Amino acid sequence: MESPDTNALKKWCKDEESFKKVKSLVENIVEEGNELEKRLGLLESAIRSDYDSILITELTLEKPGPRIVYVNDGFCEMTGYSKEEVIGKTPRILQGPKTDRDVLDKLKRRLKEGKSFFGQAINYRKDGSEFVNQWDIHPLTDKEGNITHWVSYQHDITKRKRAEEQLVDQKVEFDKLREESKRTVVDIDVQGNIVMANKAFRELVGYGKNELKQIKIWDLLPDKYMSSIKGRFDKEDEDAYFNDQEFKGIINHKNGFPIQVKGTTSILDLKDQKLIRAEIENISLKKRIMDTLKKRNKYFGRVVRQASEFSYKVGLKDEKPVFKTVSEEFPEVTGLSADAVIGKTDAGNFIHQDDLEKFNSHLQKVFKGKESTCEYRLKNNKGEFVKVLDYGKPEWDQENKNVVTVCCAVSVDPAYEKSKV
Repeated sequence: MESPDTNALKKWCKDEESFKKVKSLVENIVEEGNELEKRLGLLESAIRSDYDSILITELTLEKPGPRIVYVNDGFCEMTGYSKEEVIGKTPRILQGPKTDRDVLDKLKRRLKEGKSFFGQAINYRKDGSEFVNQWDIHPLTDKEGNITHWVSYQHDITKRKRAEEQLVDQKVEFDKLREESKRTVVDIDVQGNIVMANKAFRELVGYGKNELKQIKIWDLLPDKYMSSIKGRFDKEDEDAYFNDQEFKGIINHKNGFPIQVKGTTSILDLKDQKLIRAEIENISLKKRIMDTLKKRNKYFGRVVRQASEFSYKVGLKDEKPVFKTVSEEFPEVTGLSADAVIGKTDAGNFIHQDDLEKFNSHLQKVFKGKESTCEYRLKNNKGEFVKVLDYGKPEWDQENKNVVTVCCAVSVDPAYEKSKV
């Protein structure tokens, strides 16, 4: 602050004595002001390594508040607004179409309770460009402990978010890629945003990478589970709810089809941010097989016996599938000896010609490391074609890198319709 203009002060004073008193008072105010500015400058210097911007607002949260009473130069650099343009306005001038309403609602709830808030959302600069703004908001109190203002330390983390997403992507997608390809992984921030989903997860739910980043994790759940899961993200202690936790539930495919899953969640501690990693297993395939068989058989004992009517294993020879083994039930079901099949690449002598392409695609999918089910027509020992349900899963080499064998279990259900050849 500048020293007072003595000539101006004298005009407001009736005599020399009153002038001296006023001058002394003003000088004290200026000195205190300079001291406060110095302290504020030290404070800004101390936090500048972590935060770009400081903003202080009045206490009132309801419109037209909270009015901005102070911003530092860092705020102006980050947003493109001058101090004169924002003083008296509200931080809502930074909000726009992609600003997360759920985050704002959580922010408001926390401040109404007199608590601090840490979070992030998309904000908009004066020129309309987007940036990811991280807030660390705390109450300012008077000597009696009453809250008078809110101070918001802010940081543009746009570049860091991109770098972290790439780091997480690389960790999941590229580090030990073949091993990781067997995992279905999604990373979620503490506000429920999907930060990263690997290819297996994207295939599971049918959404693209950019589509998933526009929705919350609970948007993938049936309506009856949404509020419960969303409530967990409103809690302060993420570790208690998500670290080393097991779960079972249903997520919806993009086309609305429900997928039953189970898995585990863990916490990833990154710089200035926590992520929740969910590793998921699709249990719908196995469940659908058993459910189908249960419906078609009166007694569960029959289901278990018939669920693996016969089994076989397929390997690769010259990049073509070749039968390695068949179970002892295979000749009884098909009327073919094991020797007629083992070492052969053609299944046309016991699978309907119109279903061979579907059967081969089924094997190729498992060779790529994914479980698969396939329904096709198989010729039985009476020369009749019966519909069967074939469940295949991969068998990996010792290093757990490559699929060496496809293991299949075939259910031959008498309830399937038969047709003479």
